[in-house]
Amino acid sequence: MLKRLDRIRFRGQRRDEFLDLAESPNTSDTECAEEVVTKPRVSVREQEEPREVEGEQQSEAQAGPGSFSAALQDDPRTDLNEVKGHLEIALLEKHFLQEELRKLKEESNVDSLRQELEKERCRRVEVEQKMNDVLRSRLEDSPSQTPKAPPPPPPAGSGTDKQKETLSNSFLKWLYDRFGVYIEDFRFQAEEKTVETEEPLSAKRLTENMRRLKRGFRPVTNFMRNLSALSSWYSVYTSAIAFIVYMYAAWHGWAVPMFLFLAILRLSLNYLIARGWRIQWSIVPEVSEPMEPPKEDLTVSEKFQLVLDVAQKAQNLFGKMASILEKIKNLFMWVQPELTQKLYVGLWVAFISSCLLPYKLLGFIIAVYAGIKFFIIDFIFKSCPKLRQRFDTPYIIWTNLPTDLQLKERGNTTLSRRVPASGGRGSLSAAAPLGVSRDEDGGRYYSTKRGAFHEVFNLPESERPLTVCEHGWRCCLINRDRKTPTDYIRNGVLYVTENHLCFESSSSKSGSSKRNKVIKLHEIKEIQKYKVLSVLPGSGMGISIATPSTQKPMVFGAMMHRDEAFDAISTQYKKILATATATSQET
Repeated sequence: MLKRLDRIRFRGQRRDEFLDLAESPNTSDTECAEEVVTKPRVSVREQEEPREVEGEQQSEAQAGPGSFSAALQDDPRTDLNEVKGHLEIALLEKHFLQEELRKLKEESNVDSLRQELEKERCRRVEVEQKMNDVLRSRLEDSPSQTPKAPPPPPPAGSGTDKQKETLSNSFLKWLYDRFGVYIEDFRFQAEEKTVETEEPLSAKRLTENMRRLKRGFRPVTNFMRNLSALSSWYSVYTSAIAFIVYMYAAWHGWAVPMFLFLAILRLSLNYLIARGWRIQWSIVPEVSEPMEPPKEDLTVSEKFQLVLDVAQKAQNLFGKMASILEKIKNLFMWVQPELTQKLYVGLWVAFISSCLLPYKLLGFIIAVYAGIKFFIIDFIFKSCPKLRQRFDTPYIIWTNLPTDLQLKERGNTTLSRRVPASGGRGSLSAAAPLGVSRDEDGGRYYSTKRGAFHEVFNLPESERPLTVCEHGWRCCLINRDRKTPTDYIRNGVLYVTENHLCFESSSSKSGSSKRNKVIKLHEIKEIQKYKVLSVLPGSGMGISIATPSTQKPMVFGAMMHRDEAFDAISTQYKKILATATATSQET
């Protein structure tokens, strides 16, 4: 009965036909199962199986179900055989699963290898095709050096196919020769960023760059001078001829062709000049600047002075550029609404005119207005400044536009003023804060650190600082007639008015007002630039002024803007002398 159950469980090959685990060879799980040859063991028990089966069938027919349960209870090896069968089934399933996993891995590796192989084949074909194209182009370029061998005769069956292939290849080659170069230009490449190395500071290089800058700006400055001379009628005949020609061209609608013709004429003249011709024409005679010979070896003081000069020029240039940009920004940002309103209205008028009027008529109107404005209106405004200040709208807008620095100063001035609430219109001068005097014409206030300007220096109210020195120049007064250190050197601020030179001491003592110095310009005997100490580098930062009341000239030293102050003082001093000589001649 047990053997029959065993046969029903293993539908196929018997369990005894497999090798026992102790007798199986040492093989790995990855090896194929077909390589293991199974040898069935022949035993006496297997020979007796048919007989036992027949006897069992007969006994089953006779005994019935009761004998089956008794047999199971009588045989103690039933549980062990079942456990052994389960273990053998698990081992076989594990072996088969490992074989299937290995086969799947091999198949996946084969697919990836096949894909890589196909890619390499495609690359090889492309490289061979490019090499063939290069060789063909070289052979075509030099047919005499390398004569082509005659191609072998094609077979009769594939003649038409080869002709089609040759035609397609020649057409593709022609396309590549025509447009291949342009197609290759559209290849995207990473941008190469190059870092420029900065040159070290050198006095020689600095002077060369300054001269190069002057030479580069010379054509622009000459052109602007010629335009200014044309508009101001410096040469009457030249300006009259230019005005007549321009108006004639504008009347017939030839303004744009005229400018293009002038540009072509200028290039032609430049070509002749480059070829060696001596052609020079200018309305205003050019002033030849003296060329300084290049200095190979500069002293320390000369290098220091050169750096100071360049820094001053760069400061002034950057200041002018910043003022222009700030004015343009404030014009468009409605900082001064009454000025921006004029621009707003003008833009609306131009927009409506461009929509309604034809472009030919609009261009004619603009060209005629530009000619009249350039040759006549600007000349009248330059000759009559009062008319310009009242009627020249662009000039009024530009001059009245404030910069950011002026807006900041106005804000600080507004905050510093303390106007009493009960003050009326008649007490406007009293409403000004301490240390502030009002300019009746422009509504501006001039002040010093100690009080109102005219009160500090005991001057009339008409005496006000010039526009160049509204805030004064920081300096130190060196009075060489005095021997005490407190009187010998004084720190303060220097101002220039129309008739006086005023120095305000910055001492905090109660008697500091007595330390202030007021010098009348007409009493000055001599004014010159001065170098306080010869050991210091540069040309000095002082001004020497000689007066009859002092034995030795007074020196205003340590001035950062020495040249600006010297020019302002000397200019006002010359005006005073010229006025004095004119009055003396009249009397």
